[in-house]
Amino acid sequence: MIDRRLFLHGSVATLALAPVTIARGATAVAHKDMDGLTAPIEIVDDVYGIPHIRAASIPDAFFGQGYVVARDRLFQIDLAHRRELGRLAEAFGPDFVKHDAVARLFHYRGDLDAELRRVPADVLACAQSYVAGINARIDELAADPSLLPLEYGILGVVPIKWDVRTFVLARGASIGNADDEVRRAQLAALGLLDLDAVVAPLRPAWTMTVPAGLDVAAVSDADLGVLRQGGLPFGPGTPTLEPTESPVERANAGSNAWTIAPSRSATGRPILANDPHLGIGGSGPRHVAHLTAPGLDVIGGGAPGLPGIMQGHTDRFAFGRTNFHIDQEDLFVLELDPADPERYRHAGGWKRFTRVEVAIAVKDAAAQSATLRYSVQGPVISHDPARHRATVLGSIAMQPGGGGSFSMIAINLARDWTSLRQAFRLHPSPTNFHYADIDGNTGWQVIGFAPIRKTGEGLLPVPGDGRYDWTGMRDFASLPREYNPKKGWFASANQNNLPPGWPRDRIPAFSFRDPYRYDRIADVLAAQPDHSLMDSVALQHDTLSTPARQLLALLPKRPSKAADMLRSWNGRIDADSAPAALFEILWRDLGARMLAVIVPERAKDLVTEIAPSLLLGLLAHPDARLGSNPAAARDAMFDAALTSAWATAQSLLGPDPAKWRWGTLHQVRITHPLSRVPAIAAAFPAIEGEGTGGDSYTVMARWLGNGSSWRASGGASYLQVIDVGAWDNSLMLNLPGQSNDPRSPHYRDQYAPWIAGRMQPMLFSRAAVDAKVASRTALTPSGRTGNRR
Repeated sequence: MIDRRLFLHGSVATLALAPVTIARGATAVAHKDMDGLTAPIEIVDDVYGIPHIRAASIPDAFFGQGYVVARDRLFQIDLAHRRELGRLAEAFGPDFVKHDAVARLFHYRGDLDAELRRVPADVLACAQSYVAGINARIDELAADPSLLPLEYGILGVVPIKWDVRTFVLARGASIGNADDEVRRAQLAALGLLDLDAVVAPLRPAWTMTVPAGLDVAAVSDADLGVLRQGGLPFGPGTPTLEPTESPVERANAGSNAWTIAPSRSATGRPILANDPHLGIGGSGPRHVAHLTAPGLDVIGGGAPGLPGIMQGHTDRFAFGRTNFHIDQEDLFVLELDPADPERYRHAGGWKRFTRVEVAIAVKDAAAQSATLRYSVQGPVISHDPARHRATVLGSIAMQPGGGGSFSMIAINLARDWTSLRQAFRLHPSPTNFHYADIDGNTGWQVIGFAPIRKTGEGLLPVPGDGRYDWTGMRDFASLPREYNPKKGWFASANQNNLPPGWPRDRIPAFSFRDPYRYDRIADVLAAQPDHSLMDSVALQHDTLSTPARQLLALLPKRPSKAADMLRSWNGRIDADSAPAALFEILWRDLGARMLAVIVPERAKDLVTEIAPSLLLGLLAHPDARLGSNPAAARDAMFDAALTSAWATAQSLLGPDPAKWRWGTLHQVRITHPLSRVPAIAAAFPAIEGEGTGGDSYTVMARWLGNGSSWRASGGASYLQVIDVGAWDNSLMLNLPGQSNDPRSPHYRDQYAPWIAGRMQPMLFSRAAVDAKVASRTALTPSGRTGNRR
């Protein structure tokens, strides 16, 4: 970690010794005075829309990041900020009060000052400057409202100011895996707990048991309480969900990353590739920026509204991330005192809820009050005195140190593997962290906080009487790692990557994903002793489907139009492939038919999807679940599905199979999150017109959404391939572009390259950036400092 004394004392000297030189070449420079700056900074926007921030101090570089994020994505971060603070109703009316109450339920109720004291001083200074940069842009727009993003005029609102305390206050209302716990309890009540493996096989394998004292017959969806209240009501029929709230999103969310050592690299240097898989269809989840100051030089994709870079590289090392799996939420069921519903049974007696009364401001109406309750385990999400029952969501995010908003700054300030391990202490969310440095070292470290439970493994709801409470947390030091592995590469794709023999009492979760993407990545990398940058690009866009190839081997020998087309197919889910389209239709049809056969009627509302490994397993080895003659039932199912898939393909794609294309169905359409508001839809034209290959199980992950749609609803919207040390060779894509403003040339300029897999330069050196300048902006201190919070 950077020495804090050197940082704090050195910043003044830095301002004197290394002032920013504002370049004045052929490109005109826009000059602006800003509150919150300590010295001038320059923002150089390249032709790809990437802002390169050149500052004289590290905090001022983060000021620049806050400013450019607000410049390019203000409404996106402002709406999320309002939602986290529970301040939607004051702008949009009484329909939003219940959403504000839930947001405030998940505000941290401990000592905010103590939380801030956990943060190293240099990191906190950068976060304060980031906030000051956002606020400076908001002030700029207040002075000239004509510059406001279009949403504000349409909706009749103004942006709200930021405060660094928000980063430790708002913890986010997330359902986590609580709905999985409820489903398992409901299946157990039916005597069908084994059927949960149809939906989500446990990885690693585990035998579930019902927690002692849990009445599974009493568990229902009502126990999820306020977590199931739905999306934001922006007009009739306009619900909007956070991406991670969608079951499809949570089932598919993940990423790919691999790191290649110099010994297996064609460049003789490490290569680090990463493509985070997030929702596609609304606002882009990454904003790219380059922050430069004495002691800092970092570029890559950040999460809009959070300071720092999540995936990218510094001048010393490259870094990437994929989701690891740690079960960080538990659903506790409390027994209420029949004589006093403000008390709950715990540790052999009765405890009283902590109650917090909040007043929620409402647009054009009186404020409304809400009562928030907390038990020793966390926020009360359902309180039902009539049933003497309440439920609580225990969450790592609500624990001291569980916020994590400062972790990216700490990672960006690190200089090497050793100092990164100090930064990881600020990072609670479960992540496979990839590392490669200019000295040729590569490393993988799982980071995140894991709860220590008195008993149980968190797979079903548990009684809240104290027997299943958490007793503490483990941090990254208790999780797997590798440094300079002998085989010369490593990869993560959300598969179970716990090392063999990992202690059973320290298994952090049982929700690791199907290994299809990882297995394909591993096969390719193992066969490439001289892996190049373009090999990484090709692998990020690889469409070979392992489930498809396995299904092809199971096709009936009997001739049929559908089977004949598929037999000659290479198993690649390419956009221009007719067999790929037929396969996807067949796959969905087979899954529905298999569910109809193996799931009893009383469980059909609970088991609504089938794991691909189980579907393929039952097709390959039919058993009694298919009836008294399993093989005959399998054959009949296959024949019916092939006939049905062919007819569906004709209906969707036309009568001529030669003209079928997977991309015709698998369209990429990006709209404003509030596009069902007519004026928003008119002002923000949809970005559309192209289809894509890939699906949930290809390395080029482009998964499907809910229901009958074939549209791509998620995948790798941001991609990077880093040539470690020769930084200007690095490549990236960021769908659909840097700006959310349809008036900007960077509103959709990366849509076509993303569809084509045509990576863009990730310019880094001053010379490379200055050769591709689109605009320059000089920000200078106004002399007022009140905006730095």
